[in-house]
Amino acid sequence: MDLRTRTSPWLTRRRERGGAALHVYVFAHAGGSCGEYLAWGDLVPEVQFWGVQLPGRSVRRAEDAHTSVGALVGSLVGETRFAGPFVLLGHSFGGLLAYETARALRRLGREMPEQVILSSCPAPHSFGGAEPARWLHTLPDDDLITAAEARWGPLPEQVHGDARLRRLVLAPLRADIQLFETYAHAPGPPLDVPATLLCGTEEQDRLAGESAGWGRWLSRVTRRLALPGGHFYFREDPGPLLDVVRMVAGEVREARSTRRPRPAS
Repeated sequence: MDLRTRTSPWLTRRRERGGAALHVYVFAHAGGSCGEYLAWGDLVPEVQFWGVQLPGRSVRRAEDAHTSVGALVGSLVGETRFAGPFVLLGHSFGGLLAYETARALRRLGREMPEQVILSSCPAPHSFGGAEPARWLHTLPDDDLITAAEARWGPLPEQVHGDARLRRLVLAPLRADIQLFETYAHAPGPPLDVPATLLCGTEEQDRLAGESAGWGRWLSRVTRRLALPGGHFYFREDPGPLLDVVRMVAGEVREARSTRRPRPAS
């Protein structure tokens, strides 16, 4: 199989940024689409944004969704090469996938991300652990919608009245909720890459306890920032988040410029 970035079914982009200083691979929230994240590339032209496209949705909706994080990440890294220098950025559940992807790359001895940006994402040991009777992914559609909106905010209004759209929205959402509800974190050495932890100011208190534990699994948390807004703080104004991306891009450039070249083998 050709493992070059451009041929991977896992990756999508809006346009090619020739000579981009940094590649940012974005993992969407549970049930989310890459589209809204890829639009950021128009605002930060020096960065090539890639969306990590999971099976069971959008152009891959005919494929079966994965039922475990381990299998999903294993397939992703087995079929994809990440162009460097690169950063992994994940929002909410996507943060967990970004973290596990970095761990899988380390296990395989592959090139590691220069940094990771984890947005509105609890520490990995906070996922899973609920009794099956409390699982959301097994709820009937109406109950799942109610529970999801209470926890993460409103779904598109049409979901309440359009049966076709409801199916398109709920199928990937249910699949992703199953992934994190059945996830079991396997402890290991902390990731030794710089990490930025973000959240919205309106969710800061709720997430404080769940995200505090990241220090156990990330050895270099360089900043923790609360940006204006709620769980999807970047939807009304992506500017503060993109300022963080620009900051990270500058740090990567500086780090690479001062890094000693490897001796010829």
